[in-house]
Amino acid sequence: MRTFGVEEELLIVDPVTGGPLALADALLADHDEPAAGTGLSHELKLEQIETQTRPCHSYTELLQQVRRGRAMANQAARQHGARVAAIATSPLASTTHTTPDPRYAAMLDRFGIIATEQLTCGFHVHTAVESPEEGVVVLDHIRDKLAVLTALTANSPYWRGLPTGFDSYRTQAWNRWPTSGPSAVFGSLTAYRRIVKRLLETGVILDEGMIYFDARISRNHPTVEVRVADVCLRSEDAALIAVLVRALVETASLEMLDGVEPTAVPTALLRMASWQASNSGLRGDLLDFGDFRPQPAADVVWALVDYLSPVLDDQGELKLVKAGISEILERGNGATEQRAAAVRYNNRRHNPPGSPPDHEALAAVVGHAARVTVQGAAADARRDPSPTLTRVRRP
Repeated sequence: MRTFGVEEELLIVDPVTGGPLALADALLADHDEPAAGTGLSHELKLEQIETQTRPCHSYTELLQQVRRGRAMANQAARQHGARVAAIATSPLASTTHTTPDPRYAAMLDRFGIIATEQLTCGFHVHTAVESPEEGVVVLDHIRDKLAVLTALTANSPYWRGLPTGFDSYRTQAWNRWPTSGPSAVFGSLTAYRRIVKRLLETGVILDEGMIYFDARISRNHPTVEVRVADVCLRSEDAALIAVLVRALVETASLEMLDGVEPTAVPTALLRMASWQASNSGLRGDLLDFGDFRPQPAADVVWALVDYLSPVLDDQGELKLVKAGISEILERGNGATEQRAAAVRYNNRRHNPPGSPPDHEALAAVVGHAARVTVQGAAADARRDPSPTLTRVRRP
């Protein structure tokens, strides 16, 4: 069974006001760098911190690692009067602070407001592949299904103090980067590397680290990295999404062995599917990954489970996935939970029904998210003291 691991970006927040706090340097000053095994690292903004798991073999092992990373980050935050929250954008407006680093400074200078406003938290799933050649085959086969993961994980309905009308506004903010979004069918590792080389030669992006495709070959790990998801509010949802990604990778590899060619869906349709998933999440229709016509979101989600069921069944994960998907569809994704927290606050304050959330309501949303983020985390943190993905160097 393939190993898999994840990277989670978390917001550092004030537990009273809900606002983001630029404390990443302070949190990390008390810890060694990831290479020494802490599983915490900087991101673009000082208001966020990244956790990493080691390679895992099962849902249970990965869930334990995710919870451990969240507990570690939250413990560090608490030492400075803060908390961490697994939400993909800050509900409250704030000035952001770029992490002091020459590369990040260059990004800020080159990309202006895109980098200035880019306080977004994603969820990246790494799944082991035998070679970069196999990795490219996987990219070509999974590209038309990734929007479903965006809908399931959507967890960013507020942006800079305003309701956006989107379930995953992080997707919209993130897709302002020049290389972000779905990619075309590559066909071979040679073609993939040629495209990356040509993108670098344009001078638009700074380096290969800015190849922000929805899914890419990782330069630091022997993996395919799927990058379309918002950070999940609930750790059990994070582990579930990772299981789905691993099943996508395994299914793609098996299709390659069976001589099945990837579906040549136009990239423009994939962008439309991503936009729709970002906009409505699980609330309305998604574009079906078979014919790219609108279908009820639940039907499209279950179609993905059906598509992956032979691999999930073979790996003993089908029952687990069905139960987890049923739960998400019943309670909603993170965006649904965030909106519900705002409504509960408005009801307690006897605000008129349908009132947009004010600052205090959005602070309540952040408070709810901070509590949910670390549910179950303390117990799992005590069981396993060793995170972090294995790093490799790509030629």
